[in-house]
Amino acid sequence: MPKLVPISHRELARKLKRAGFELIRTRRHPVYYSAEKDMTVPIPSHPGDVPKGTLRTIIREMGMTVEEFNEL
Repeated sequence: MPKLVPISHRELARKLKRAGFELIRTRRHPVYYSAEKDMTVPIPSHPGDVPKGTLRTIIREMGMTVEEFNEL
């Protein structure tokens, strides 16, 4: 099983864009939308890294594996 390392919210936003998501709202937390998957993904914009558990949940919601996510 590949290792999941915490990343910043900016790096998470870049990976979401590479996966085909686009930014639709930037209020408290940015929200990304994928028309292909018909889903929205909010990401936390707190200082520091996104916690591993939160990141794993976002990856699961995206319908990806950790390996696929790390390749983005």
